[in-house]
Amino acid sequence: MQKVLEVKDIHTYYGYSYILQGISADVDKGHVMAILGRNGVGKTTLIRSILGLTPARQGQVVFKGTDITQFQPHRIARAGIGLVPQGRRVFQALTVRENLTVAAMDRRQGWTLDRVYSYFPVLKERESQRAGSLSGGEQEMLAIARAMRCEPDLLLMDEPSEGLSPLLVKELAKTILQLKAKGLSILLVEQKLPFALGVADSVCVMSKGRIVYQSTPEELRQNEAIKSQYLGVLT
Repeated sequence: MQKVLEVKDIHTYYGYSYILQGISADVDKGHVMAILGRNGVGKTTLIRSILGLTPARQGQVVFKGTDITQFQPHRIARAGIGLVPQGRRVFQALTVRENLTVAAMDRRQGWTLDRVYSYFPVLKERESQRAGSLSGGEQEMLAIARAMRCEPDLLLMDEPSEGLSPLLVKELAKTILQLKAKGLSILLVEQKLPFALGVADSVCVMSKGRIVYQSTPEELRQNEAIKSQYLGVLT
């Protein structure tokens, strides 16, 4: 299986605080890797390290065979890594169309506005509406669509189901599976266990800046000890 992303023994700090303590993980082409764990274990820091926002002091981040550990964030984005940030962070004062236009990249011209609207028809209906007036679910759709306009080969999603109703979480899962079916690779940071297990091809569990467990979704589903100890799932 071809690897799109290889994280090799990275160590990341915030000042003197030692956050990521030797993380290694791979994302295969066309697969979804889910990173699970309680709040504060370093999941978002892992995303920031991949993107160069909080660079690792030790170890390597390799994307499509190229060491990007020392790349600036804008260069990493142009290389083909997109982000759906925690909390959506759409441009509230801009319209839906403006959000999608400002994010567009000319790498391949694959994710046109028409193609984006075919995946998210509600955004077509709202294209002249300011993003700040959208519902939480619509803003999540916009955040994903905006990331796709950057023409990514790898999409990083940080807690995309946060604050969404169960019905919208199901719609989000459907969207992720559609994108995966088109060959997109996804690294998903998530706390909702059933949602993550439903879309992922592989899972990693983090605790205190380390990966303590890695398996298939079905193996984790059956492992009550790991779910109880590291994810707070009561048996």
